[in-house]
Amino acid sequence: MKISIFGLGYVGAVTAACLARDGHEVIGVDVNPDKVDLIAKGESPIVEPGLSQLLIDGVAAKLITATTDTEAAVLASNISLISVGTPPIERGEPDLTYVWNVCKQIAKAASHKTESHVVVLRSTVPPGTLEKCQNLIDSITGNNSIHLAFNPEFLREGSAIKDYDQPPYTIIGTESPVAEAAVRQMYATVDAPFTVVKPSVAEMVKYVANCWHAAKVGFANEIGRVAKAFGVDGREVMNIIVQDTKLNISPVYMRPGFAYGGSCLPKDLSALLYHARNMDVPVPLLNALPTTNSVQVDLAAQQVLRLGVRQIAVLGLAFKPGTDDLRESPAVLLVKRLIGEGCQVKIYDPAVYEARLMGTNLAYIQSNLPHFEGLLVPNSQQALEGAELAVVTHATPEFHQVLLDAPKEMQILDLAGVFNQTSKELGYHGIAW
Repeated sequence: MKISIFGLGYVGAVTAACLARDGHEVIGVDVNPDKVDLIAKGESPIVEPGLSQLLIDGVAAKLITATTDTEAAVLASNISLISVGTPPIERGEPDLTYVWNVCKQIAKAASHKTESHVVVLRSTVPPGTLEKCQNLIDSITGNNSIHLAFNPEFLREGSAIKDYDQPPYTIIGTESPVAEAAVRQMYATVDAPFTVVKPSVAEMVKYVANCWHAAKVGFANEIGRVAKAFGVDGREVMNIIVQDTKLNISPVYMRPGFAYGGSCLPKDLSALLYHARNMDVPVPLLNALPTTNSVQVDLAAQQVLRLGVRQIAVLGLAFKPGTDDLRESPAVLLVKRLIGEGCQVKIYDPAVYEARLMGTNLAYIQSNLPHFEGLLVPNSQQALEGAELAVVTHATPEFHQVLLDAPKEMQILDLAGVFNQTSKELGYHGIAW
C-alpha cells in the first residue's frame, strides 16, 4: 500500500518505520521541516529502541520518504494516517486544531483525485470527533469519496516497536467497508485480532485504556503508602494481589452496572480509610470510592424519577444474586429513596425471605426499610402486576425471561446488564448504556 502519515512525532515516526518494514511505501508529512529532513535521511526524531535502524532500512529500500507538501503526499498515496498531537489547553480540553487543519488539507488535495481515498485517524480524540472530521471533509470535497476510520494506538515509549507488533487487538472504528478493508490490509502482517466497532466506541476505548492505566498506578501507590505506614512491604502485598487472575486481575467487576454492597467491600474499605486517616496517609483515590458508589445509586434513582412513573417493581433486593445478604445493598438504598419520593414499590428477590432474615441482616433492613415486609412479594408475577417500570438491580438468571414475558407497555431500567445491546427496545433503559 501507499500510505501518507501526517505528523512525524512519536506515533507517526514509529508507525512509518514499522509500516515500511512490513513492505508498505510510506510518505511522512509534517509542518516542521527539521523532522522531515531527519526522516528523509533515515534519522529518528525521537529516542526509541530499534527505531533508528528501521528508518535507515526503510529509506535505503526507498520505502520511506518525507515532505512538507500535503497535496503531493495525498496524491501519491491511497490511505492517509493522521497522527498529529492533541495537547491539552484550558481545563484539560484537548486542542483539536491540528486534526481539523490536516483534515482540511487532505480534503482539498483529495478533491483532485479520481479514485477514493481513505483517512485513518490515530490521534487521541474525544468520542464524536471522527464524525465531525467526516462532515468537515465532505463539506470540502462535495462528495463521499473519502472514507474514514479511527484506529487508536497503544504504543508505550521505550517499547513502541514491540507494542506495534504485538498489540492485544487492532481496533477499527468505522462505518465504512472501504475504510475497514484498507485498515485490515495495512495491518495484515500484525498478529492480532481485529475488533470493528462504531467510531465513537473506538475513540472512547483509547481514553479509557489510559485512564485505567493511571488508576492502576494510583491504586498501587496508595496501597503502598498505607502498607508502609503499617510496617508492611507494599510490593509484597501487590505481588500477591496480581497473582489472582480469577478475580483481582480479570474481567470480574470490570463492567458498568449498579453499585457495590454487601458485608465485606463497604466494611473493609471503611476500615482501611480509617487507618489511613489515623496514620495521616493521603489516599484520595480510595477516599473517592464510597462517593462514586453513592453517585451510582443516586443516578439510578434520578433515572427512575425522570421517567415519571410511580408504580415500580424492583427485581433484586440483596446486594448480588444468589444471596439473602441485604447489608449495605444498593438496592435497599434505592428502594428507600424511591419510597421517599412517593413511589409505590413492590420487591421480588427469590433468595430473600422475610422469615429467614436474622441478626445484623434483619437489623439493617429494619433500620432502612422499617415496613419492608409489606413490600416483598413471593413471585415475579405479583411484582410486575400493575407496574409501570421494572428496575433490575442484579443479574439473577430468571429475571431475563421474566422481563421478556412482561407486558410490552412496561418500561425496564436495567442496572445489571441483564440485556445486551441487541435486546434493546422502546421502553428499555440502561444505567450506563
